[in-house]
Amino acid sequence: MEKYYSTEDVAEILGFKEKTVREWLRTGKLKGKKVGRLWRIKESDLEEFINNTEEYLGKLKAKSN
Repeated sequence: MEKYYSTEDVAEILGFKEKTVREWLRTGKLKGKKVGRLWRIKESDLEEFINNTEEYLGKLKAKSN
């Protein structure tokens, strides 16, 4: 069975605010499922997001520092 992450988990893993993760989910940049009011992100979707946006995330992180 595949592991699922919360927006809080993903924010901690990637080093971004939870608000940013929710925005990525709303805009479709990061795949996820909404369960009631909560988002859940499959481990495989998170890995795909990281692989496809590694350079972009580095630039974003550099801007925020």
